[in-house]
Amino acid sequence: MHTYFRIISYARPFRRFIPVYILYTLLAIIFGLLNFTLLKPLFDVIFEQGGPVDVLKYQVKPEFSLSIEYFMHLFNYYFLQISEEFGKFGTLVYVCIIIVVSVFLANLFSYLSGVVLAKVRAEVIKKMRMDIFGKVTQMHIGYFSSERKGDLMSKMTNDIQEVENSVVQSLRVVFREPATILLYFGVLFFMSVKLTLFTILVIPISGAIIGGITKRLKKKAVESQESLGRIVNILDETIGGMRVIKAFGARKYIIDKFDKETDYYSDVNISMAKKNELASPISQFMGVAVVAGILLYGGALVLNNSSDLSASDFITYIIIFTQVLNPAKEISRAASVIQRGLASAERIFKVVDTKSKIKDVANPKEVKSFENCVSFEGVFFGYEKVDVLKDINFDLQKGKTIALVGQSGGGKSTIADLVPRFYDPTRGKVRIDGVDLREIGLSDLRALMGIVTQESILFNDTVFNNIAFGLEGISEDKVMEAAKIANAHEFIAQLENGYHTSIGERGSKLSGGQRQRISIARAVLKNPPILILDEATSALDSESELLVQEALTKLMTNRTTLVIAHRLSTIQHADEILVVQQGEIVQRGTHQELIMQEGIYKKLSTMQSV
Repeated sequence: MHTYFRIISYARPFRRFIPVYILYTLLAIIFGLLNFTLLKPLFDVIFEQGGPVDVLKYQVKPEFSLSIEYFMHLFNYYFLQISEEFGKFGTLVYVCIIIVVSVFLANLFSYLSGVVLAKVRAEVIKKMRMDIFGKVTQMHIGYFSSERKGDLMSKMTNDIQEVENSVVQSLRVVFREPATILLYFGVLFFMSVKLTLFTILVIPISGAIIGGITKRLKKKAVESQESLGRIVNILDETIGGMRVIKAFGARKYIIDKFDKETDYYSDVNISMAKKNELASPISQFMGVAVVAGILLYGGALVLNNSSDLSASDFITYIIIFTQVLNPAKEISRAASVIQRGLASAERIFKVVDTKSKIKDVANPKEVKSFENCVSFEGVFFGYEKVDVLKDINFDLQKGKTIALVGQSGGGKSTIADLVPRFYDPTRGKVRIDGVDLREIGLSDLRALMGIVTQESILFNDTVFNNIAFGLEGISEDKVMEAAKIANAHEFIAQLENGYHTSIGERGSKLSGGQRQRISIARAVLKNPPILILDEATSALDSESELLVQEALTKLMTNRTTLVIAHRLSTIQHADEILVVQQGEIVQRGTHQELIMQEGIYKKLSTMQSV
């Protein structure tokens, strides 16, 4: 129940919804119940029942009181008046009109309660979706290395939808159906205590059987949603890697992989369906069995004149009791369906409850400018128990450029990722102007930095919005100026709608060099004092590299820059070059100093000059 109440907590504040919903629901139930209680006077007219005592009693108009007896007495008073004045047919018309009005009001209030519930449902789902999305965007970078992207997407889409379709949809059942059963049983007790006690003894048997079925559903529901997450992951990888799949003739392999997962998903859902579909027939069968028992037991009492119920009372009793079966059936059905939603909710809350390893301290220091240097002091970093970086020490002075070179996997990108606090060192400290990065607010720290990576991260939006990404109130002139510095204005102007052209998913409508220049324009517009360039030209052809390198040179002017370089020709003018191998700095110096030494840098330089 903890998970269920946590889902409902997203509807806070409840004061807007609960009183109105309860009022509408109770009125709908009461008028719905009135429809059937009016059958008794209808039968009395048809069967010509009603003794002289009743006639004398109901000839006097009752004094007002908030009780069932008052309303029954008032109805019978008018019933008797109309019967005497208009006869049996007039009485039938009177009863039928009240039944029609009662049915109308019951449906009106049922509709109004449904509208209120729809608002609750929309509120819950919106807040839950925003909660998980906000949490995912807050998580540290390392989290996305260990989690499957497709599974996260499935939690934010399929699992949320499952919660809406089952748990939130069942809110009506949670209040309305139990309230309906209680009110109906109240009337049944009022009509016959003996007969109603008999029915109550039989009903729990059905509940116990259905409860056993629902317990088995939850485990299968978890397996189903996890399998769906894997399916989404395969789809995401397939669409993203279609070129590789076709180039390597791996279509059969990927289809077999998808077929195996969808087979498993189908098997789990068939198993769930068997259990789920079993609840409703059991509920219906037990309900009919109880009705049959009432007919047998109650009918015998009426036939033997040993019951306080008349024939019309007994028929009305049976009709009202059959109406209890529908809400009971709804509760049993919801109890089975809700398990799938609860399983989805638990997957969602697992993400929501995950703590980000990178977060602000209690009272972070405000740092609005960069004045001196970035310092690495005895920095170690590792994943689990394996050290990726070992005793890294260097100072990046303001206005200077430091380049990181070395073989792939040596730790260059990890060093760069420590500066904007994508990760924290496991030992040692990274400081800006003498302040440990962990003591600075993340928003302040990252506001000082601009990053251009090897893979241009662009969004399915316009050129303008991609350049002005994350900045508010930016004019088109400023965006255009940044694009000119990044050597991007010329090709942007030739696009169909210029700066307002949509560039497609991940910038798919642009070439690699064009995408990279838009990334550089984004960094230019931000105008950060510290710049991190992660192999920004390594994936480009010679012509594009020339344009991008020229744009980078403009961007680096009068800026503090940390460069990760693959091509040594691009970092020959760096103030210091650090050669990183297996997580350690094995050489350091200027380009001229390093090529004069025997070592890795000279070997790399010789290989690239061939």
